[in-house]
Amino acid sequence: MGICEGICEGRTVIITGAARGLGRAYALAFAAEGANVVVNDIGTSLGGEGRDTSAADAVVGEIRLAGGKSIANYEDITDWDAAKRIVDATVAEFGDLHVVVNNAGIVRDRMFVSATPEEWDATMHVHLRGHFCVSRHAVDYWRAKQKAGTDPDARIINTSSGAGLQGSIAQAAYSTAKGGIASLTLVQAAELGRYGITANALAPSARTRMTEQAFAEKMATADQAFDAMDPANIAPTVVWLGSSASAHVTGCVFELEGGKIMLEQGWREGAFVDQQARWEPAQVGDVVERLLAERARPRQVWGT
Repeated sequence: MGICEGICEGRTVIITGAARGLGRAYALAFAAEGANVVVNDIGTSLGGEGRDTSAADAVVGEIRLAGGKSIANYEDITDWDAAKRIVDATVAEFGDLHVVVNNAGIVRDRMFVSATPEEWDATMHVHLRGHFCVSRHAVDYWRAKQKAGTDPDARIINTSSGAGLQGSIAQAAYSTAKGGIASLTLVQAAELGRYGITANALAPSARTRMTEQAFAEKMATADQAFDAMDPANIAPTVVWLGSSASAHVTGCVFELEGGKIMLEQGWREGAFVDQQARWEPAQVGDVVERLLAERARPRQVWGT
């Protein structure tokens, strides 16, 4: 990785869960395009247990060795006060903040009939509360900048998932959280544009700790001419979304895999029947059958 003038020169980005996998790829790519990078990671296991700061330190070391600017941060994104400290430490070190990439997450795979409240709550806590806390404090910072007369040109980049967009067997909690993140992105985009803040989301498919076991066959592309599952394939789109060039793009969900960039179309109004009067219960079945016959074929739930 060589550091040179790039599309994010002088911009500052916080990346959560940046010590491994996709987060690490984003950190290296942002730094290569001139950004100051805050590598936030508490170093938990895939299920969210334990603490280890060495992986975040290693990514910072890679960036600095190549001539980039980076600091490690070990705050818990689900803690309201700690999330503010992430933003405060970023501004103290680099003088400003332009981009938040909400990437950190955990997974507790379980068939719905075996799922526990504890696993459900842990998954929601990290994904949904984690996305909320960091972004909320960043937005407070950016709004204050605007009130002081400086347009922030700011970006929120969230992480949804194919599981969140179409569901995934044995991942009820994860799918629910990721679907919620897609909806959160739409609301953020609608509300925050007036402050110079865009919000977009990713549904990335790449080789990570989360996918290596669950989708082992699909992830096995490392020996092919083009390693389609390399996390580095996802990073260029993320970096572009964090740049000033993307100021006109907001409220979008991008599905990314290998060399493919796909813009999700989201929920759209479909076929309908309106008789301009109240239906009798016995009438509804025929109408539903007609609508089912007319609808576009939906994507299947992962694993079915």
